[in-house]
Amino acid sequence: MREAERMIDEDAAEDAETLRGYISELEAYYASDAWKQDFADDEAGLLPADLKRGVLSEDGIFDLLEKYRETYLKDGE
Repeated sequence: MREAERMIDEDAAEDAETLRGYISELEAYYASDAWKQDFADDEAGLLPADLKRGVLSEDGIFDLLEKYRETYLKDGE
């Protein structure tokens, strides 16, 4: 998620295929039972305190995916 965010923020479209791969992976994880379990584990305090949690932020993922769509996808691609 952090790398996709960086690429979008820096408009690093020179490697669009890599960015597309990150976005696809993020979308698949966000829609999976694994994400739901990770989110529940985090809410229950089961994950390490020093673990970066950006990917567990519903708003963060949604906003990143929307920013990608607005920036790189035209006419509903």
